[in-house]
Amino acid sequence: MDLIIDTHVLLWWDEGGARLPVRVRDALADPENRIFVSAAAVWEIAIKRRAGKLRFTKGIAATVEINGFISLPISAKDAEISGELDWDHRDPLDRILLAQCLSNNLTPVTANAKLRARSEIAQFWAG
Repeated sequence: MDLIIDTHVLLWWDEGGARLPVRVRDALADPENRIFVSAAAVWEIAIKRRAGKLRFTKGIAATVEINGFISLPISAKDAEISGELDWDHRDPLDRILLAQCLSNNLTPVTANAKLRARSEIAQFWAG
């Protein structure tokens, strides 16, 4: 299974995974699954850390790599799809995540109810 984890899922996993349901922890630990982390998630952590809204002292990109996850860049195609989404949701990071799911056939692992409401993608609920 090809999964893309939302920012909060990456943070919860890095904290030891106790906040994640067992089935999510199992899926993330399963070597048969490819786990992607969007550059948007790295960006979001960096922004929140700089603003003092998040305490994350490790290297973000290094954390992705150490956990064996695959870093997913934001492509021009992703940006275009994001801008064309028929979705009133204004959070650009959520829009990019959805666009990356659509353009790369990825299943998001998230507890974000706004993403959960999108029926055009398969989802792995982490809440």
